[in-house]
Amino acid sequence: MIYDYKCRQCGEVFEVWATLSEKEKGLQPECPKCQSKETKQMMGALSIGGGSTKSGGNGGGMPPPVCGPGAGCC
Repeated sequence: MIYDYKCRQCGEVFEVWATLSEKEKGLQPECPKCQSKETKQMMGALSIGGGSTKSGGNGGGMPPPVCGPGAGCC
């Protein structure tokens, strides 16, 4: 899975690929910019089923389905 982290030292935002097992063991990635271990996972919005978000749209940044439930064509 991909996780977003932010460095508390320099403010760099970066992605980390890690397994759930690695996360459960207390993953603490190093900042790629300043090599600090003072990083924090960023929590992002999660959209399931194409619901609306604060910014509007379909919630996932994906185009609406071409045909199917919610597409208005069936």
